Amino acid sequence: MQRLTVFLCCIWIGSLMYGEMVAFWRPYWKCSWPPLQQNLTEVPHSHEGFKVAVITDPQLTDYTSHGLTPGSFAVKAIQFFTDIYMRRSFRTSLLSFEPDEIIFLGDLFDGGPYLSDKEWKESAERFEHVFDQTQRGSKSRLTGIPVHYLSGNHDIGYAGFHSHKREVIERFEKVYGETNYRMKIGSVEFVIVNAQTLDGSMNENSTSSSWNFIQNISADANPLPRILLTHIPLYRPNDTPCGAYRSSPIINQRISNGRSGIQGIMYQNYLSEDTSARLLDLIKPILVLSGHDHDQCTVSHPTPNGPVIEHTVGTFSWQQGNLYPSFMLLSVSALSSSTTSNPEGIVSTNLCFLPMQTHIYLWYASLFIITVFLLLSWPTSGVDLSYCFRKLTELAATAIRTTSKGGVKVKDEDANYEYDMVWDAEGVMHLIRKGYSKLSNANHGEVRSSARGTVVARPAAKKQTTPESDSSCVQIESETNLEQIPKGPRMTKGKMSYIVQRLFRTLHNIAVLAAVNLPLYMMLLIKDWT
Repeated sequence: MQRLTVFLCCIWIGSLMYGEMVAFWRPYWKCSWPPLQQNLTEVPHSHEGFKVAVITDPQLTDYTSHGLTPGSFAVKAIQFFTDIYMRRSFRTSLLSFEPDEIIFLGDLFDGGPYLSDKEWKESAERFEHVFDQTQRGSKSRLTGIPVHYLSGNHDIGYAGFHSHKREVIERFEKVYGETNYRMKIGSVEFVIVNAQTLDGSMNENSTSSSWNFIQNISADANPLPRILLTHIPLYRPNDTPCGAYRSSPIINQRISNGRSGIQGIMYQNYLSEDTSARLLDLIKPILVLSGHDHDQCTVSHPTPNGPVIEHTVGTFSWQQGNLYPSFMLLSVSALSSSTTSNPEGIVSTNLCFLPMQTHIYLWYASLFIITVFLLLSWPTSGVDLSYCFRKLTELAATAIRTTSKGGVKVKDEDANYEYDMVWDAEGVMHLIRKGYSKLSNANHGEVRSSARGTVVARPAAKKQTTPESDSSCVQIESETNLEQIPKGPRMTKGKMSYIVQRLFRTLHNIAVLAAVNLPLYMMLLIKDWT
């Protein structure tokens, strides 16, 4: 039993070390910055380009996420395990790539529009802690990476919400900057739009402001290659395939309008078809990046200037319905657009997957069940593995010999055995084999007496069978000692004592496992949280 406990303890230590630490190194081992497809004769040998990491939909959970009581233990527990997963993913998985820029594609919070100013401020502080760049040890030079933000529907709501609660946009812009802006990285201009307002009424200030911004961009005489960043994906026909990275069913268009006097859109899965076509026509992007869907999707939009690829990046959180959270790496050319002519030479993308936290917790649960089962069922004296191995070897050898003979055991026609027919006091006949021998001409009879009756044995029955052992015997006692028969209550007490001993032994060994592994688990949590 001690060996089993030590073995299980090692399994638990290995599982915790992998699930809480090593799993977050794997994205760095398996993923890499995508190369730019450029003509080497046109590109200087020292050119590396700019490296941009893209994150979307972290959606910090709060009491609005699951309809729970604010401040309850359930809310705090969900927040902690969701936040520490994203903190580990950001600090260990993403920052290890040493990006030059980081972009969030919206939905920083979950209940953003419905939170009070105090609750919203607390969520903003949580966000800052989860995606903190400081205290990186030997990689402290990574601190201060420029970060750019988009607004999402879970941050500021849709156009119908802005008509009666404009302050949600104002408090977002106060902390994270404007919701419509442009920026230049390398030789590419990134255009960020407040997609939640684009399908609203032009009478609304937020909608008219967004379209005026887009119109001004389209008036540029010599624009740089552009990448359009929008939280809500562009329109796509229903059931459009999303590519090999999609893990959940396709989500089709759904638009909900306001009720009870609220005007405008309150929810939509994609931008409308007219709005999408107008965006592509005015901005003329070479690439579109979006979020909102929580799952990965790659589609192609036809335009007069050629097809435009849109990548919808999956959520960064394991609590948002996607078993395979992800982020995207962008390589952006530092050369002018005149140096290279193809879009692949200007920007290149690579999707990277984070650890599957749900699977890790399922493994913990399965391992716990296996642990309890083994501790309950393991023999007290242990298991002789060498003996088991010898028996398995013998069984395998027997099976091989049987198979080599055609799989049928050959019957020996000459092997006949002699049996006695024995009748007991109740008149029931029994066949008793006398021994392994050939038939002989000698017949004999025997009469046995007992206190209860007469048993007669006659050597008249002969039967053919396969050889087994030398001989069998029957012993009939004249009297039965009833006191030697165990009674029901005594059997029950013995079983109860056995069960109690097993349970006590199991709890003792579980306590030993917990004493070793719980401090390790807490240490790993504290290490990544502080």
